[in-house]
Amino acid sequence: MKKNVGTLDTVIRTILAVVAFYIAYLPEVNPPWNYVLYAIGSIFIVTGVLGKCPIYSVLGINSCKTKNE
Repeated sequence: MKKNVGTLDTVIRTILAVVAFYIAYLPEVNPPWNYVLYAIGSIFIVTGVLGKCPIYSVLGINSCKTKNE
């Protein structure tokens, strides 16, 4: 699997995921918005850990500066 998510992109995705999880956990955020934020945060975590973003693949974007596998 070719990676297309670089280190900086992974850090940004992780930070955005933590922020999304935090906002979703607040009592002021009611369903269905908290579920949407949990889903967005989960997607950011998974794509950051795997280093593969399907949207980047479709658009031809590659933020990974290292040699692909």
